[in-house]
Amino acid sequence: METGNASNSNSKRVASIRRRRWAGWAVAALVLALLGWVWLRPDPVETEIVDVSRGPMQVTVDNLGQVRAIDRYAITAPVGAEVQRISLREGDPVRKGQQVAMLDLLPMDERQRQEAVARLQSAQARAREAALQIRRAEAEVKLAGQELARTEQLIASRFIAPQAADKARTADATARAELAAARSREQAALADVRAAQSGLLAAGPDSGLQRRALRLVSPVDGFVLRIPERSERSVAAGTVLMTIGDPQRFEVVVDVLSTDAVKIRPGNVMLLEGWGGGKTLRARVRLVEPVAFTKISALGVEEQRVNVIADPVDPLGPLGDGYRVEARVVIWSSDDTLKVPASSLFRAGAEWHVFAVQEGRAREIEVKVGQRNRDEAQVLSGLAAGAAVVRYPGSQIADGKRVQAARQDARPR
Repeated sequence: METGNASNSNSKRVASIRRRRWAGWAVAALVLALLGWVWLRPDPVETEIVDVSRGPMQVTVDNLGQVRAIDRYAITAPVGAEVQRISLREGDPVRKGQQVAMLDLLPMDERQRQEAVARLQSAQARAREAALQIRRAEAEVKLAGQELARTEQLIASRFIAPQAADKARTADATARAELAAARSREQAALADVRAAQSGLLAAGPDSGLQRRALRLVSPVDGFVLRIPERSERSVAAGTVLMTIGDPQRFEVVVDVLSTDAVKIRPGNVMLLEGWGGGKTLRARVRLVEPVAFTKISALGVEEQRVNVIADPVDPLGPLGDGYRVEARVVIWSSDDTLKVPASSLFRAGAEWHVFAVQEGRAREIEVKVGQRNRDEAQVLSGLAAGAAVVRYPGSQIADGKRVQAARQDARPR
């Protein structure tokens, strides 16, 4: 009996030892597996991580443009003549009525006389047309002023929103600018009439020296913009001798793709940069020309482009006719909107996605995007302010992948 009890006791001790041994081996295997997983698991992908933020945002159409004088006056030879050497130089100031060139008229035959008469009649017709355009522009200025006054009264009575006044003010300013331009065109037309009348001086039978001398004068106060040739020479009727411009009246001309031109409206703000100064100048779009033209790009591709014309709001300072500027036309802006870097977005089918960083892992999230520019995109839904996203999602990043922010001192190899 005692022998049986001793046998059972030994068997239990052996079984207990075996269980402890197997438990030890299991713990050791688990520890080794854990160490191996820690040792062999891939390191987190280092990437740039940024926060979704709120702030101002603009969408612009960018291109190079140039400053040009609004009113240019081409001084031409009304008839074939000998031009005396021109003493003026480009950039010289001139006054209205100042002599700018002297012609020695050549004898005129019957055909030339009839052509001179026809040019005079054409110039007179343009002068009458310019006078009618002034009357029309004056009527539009009056109408725009009345509309602006009515709009301001309605705003004061709180019948319409204050933003409605912007359109009325733009229309009033545009009408006044058109009136000023119409008056300038009338001055140019009257100058053409005087030039055409002067051209008939050589038509008479008397061709003495007194009658053959013809003085050409400046029609306005301004500066000499261009003189093709200063030397004495023979010229045909209609040859441009010089171009005079008003230095106080400039506009900015920018040619953009026709696909971008349809997004631009009169009244949009234009920002002028890269002109050599340290500040950004402002202009306001006055006209998007209704006719496009073909232009060959630097890559040899034919492009349909449209001229956008803007009036300076800030003084242009040292800028003059033909100066280059970098123009950005603001087609949309917001002072406070939710935005992410445009580089963080990628396409997944027809939708936009981002990799949001949550608990050290990249999570692919679908977002709805509104306005976009070169650097940023407006977020309409899918993300909240303060959320962290991967700025440059590459092929190494996938949903669930461990990521960490790249060190600031890290350099690409």
